Amino acid sequence: MNQATNISPDLTEQDGLTPSWPSYVGNSQFVGTNKSGTVSIYVDPNLSEEGLVNAQDLLADSDRIVMANNSIFGSTGGPVSVIVLALNGATDGTGGADHMGCDYITGGVIEVCASFGNSQRVSALFEAELSECSMNGNLCGYSTGEALSRWCASIVSNNALNDFATAPLWVKDGSPDFVNQTDQTDHSHDSTGCGMAFISWLLSQGQSINKIAQTMVLLGDTGTLAQLYSKLTLNSEAEAWTNFQKAMTLLPNGINNDDPFNAATQQLMDNLLEVVEPVKSISVASDSRESFACEIKSRRLLPPL
Repeated sequence: MNQATNISPDLTEQDGLTPSWPSYVGNSQFVGTNKSGTVSIYVDPNLSEEGLVNAQDLLADSDRIVMANNSIFGSTGGPVSVIVLALNGATDGTGGADHMGCDYITGGVIEVCASFGNSQRVSALFEAELSECSMNGNLCGYSTGEALSRWCASIVSNNALNDFATAPLWVKDGSPDFVNQTDQTDHSHDSTGCGMAFISWLLSQGQSINKIAQTMVLLGDTGTLAQLYSKLTLNSEAEAWTNFQKAMTLLPNGINNDDPFNAATQQLMDNLLEVVEPVKSISVASDSRESFACEIKSRRLLPPL
């Protein structure tokens, strides 16, 4: 990537102005703010020059990521602050990313792991957390939200986090049904993996990530992937799991990554981020959230162990 042109030349630390990060407690050096004024980038000054390059590249790429994310969710997000650091001591991206909530108020302060020599992974980690902010308090800490955020990251970064794949682990554990039920955690490889494979299937059937994301947000915490299928296809919820299983049996290579239906080909990716009419309304269960208050707690994205 080309380095941004509005980087603070001496990386002066912004004493008293830096955010309170989810886990990082050291000095934060300011790198710059993107052209749209929506993303402020910081870096751990203890990183090597390669870490600074990661931060500069993220600054240069952040406007593109924000535009893509806004298109996916059919809404305009708020300002965020991001720090590049060695999360869990890693400098290859495997330390993941972190923020505190699924809206721009509670979750707009983001940590991303450095990835020396591969800044696209840093962009992917940023989008994974940014997309959760655009869920506006819905899907927060649930398997549906986790799968959606990982798919957003994959599409925006050309699958730069392929080593974070969970769908093969889901198959290895017997492919439990998380289509008709939503797992109330974002830390289960099985439920996240089921969601990744299911969204891959929907995309391969011509559904766009824009409509998938906006419908999932409107369905809210109580929504299931079966309901998502029904809203998008106008078919019965009862058909979702059965048809998905049938489609899996026809895969020539089985499920060995998070996109087993090869939905994210370059041609499809070019079309997924089209600006579409936002989904206006949808019938949701009566116990869905009426407010978008999101419980404040760490939302750490990590690869499978």
